Amino acid sequence: MNLDIIGDIHGCFEEFQSLIEQLGYTWDAGIPIHPKDRRLAFVGDITDRGPQSLKIIHIVWTLVIKHQAAYYVPGNHCNKLYRYFRGNKVQITHGLETTVAEIQALNKKEQANIRNQFIELYETAPLYLILDQGKLVIAHAGIREDYIGKNHAKVKTFVLYGDITGETHEDGSPVRRDWAKNYQGKPYIVYGHTPVKNPRIINKTYNIDTGAVFGGKLTALKYPELEILSVPSTMPLIEEKFKTFD
Repeated sequence: MNLDIIGDIHGCFEEFQSLIEQLGYTWDAGIPIHPKDRRLAFVGDITDRGPQSLKIIHIVWTLVIKHQAAYYVPGNHCNKLYRYFRGNKVQITHGLETTVAEIQALNKKEQANIRNQFIELYETAPLYLILDQGKLVIAHAGIREDYIGKNHAKVKTFVLYGDITGETHEDGSPVRRDWAKNYQGKPYIVYGHTPVKNPRIINKTYNIDTGAVFGGKLTALKYPELEILSVPSTMPLIEEKFKTFD
């Protein structure tokens, strides 16, 4: 199994295109294909905040659903967009407003098409992926070792939002425990969700959300090589969005 696992894209198509081309993918068939049968995998949060969320949705849907040529797990932004598309009452904030503006600029037929694609992508996705005979787990915000193989409500909350305490910081963001610091499991855990300036590697866990949409980088982890490749963001740098660890 040869994968290129992509961190949180958040609608940053230019960075995504640059990154996968550096990884050796070509667009000759209209979708990114690797000549050596490598596959892309997405850790979720493919939309919101960035300029081209709908283009990313279409590419990921085409790869995952139409061609069965990539892997995808949803993130918390994916979950919120899904609920929006389903007509649930959600707050159009924290980046969703950029995706909604893109949707509203389309005609009704185009809106229905992108809605149907995303709903199909989301509803067919696993909460998290267990791959390579259990040696690799891809989960949006990570996963505790004792949660692997389970899907109850606490697992869903953890996978989508991290190990939250229920408290919030001054800016309204949730307080999260540093679960990776205490991880002692055998599988590699590859995740995103919490923007860090450089990929955080600790106890066989890899946080590859390097804040592309906040002016950082878009990062890929090559598996099984465990090599990292990043490209710089074209977005303005927002320093305070990046998490630092002791």
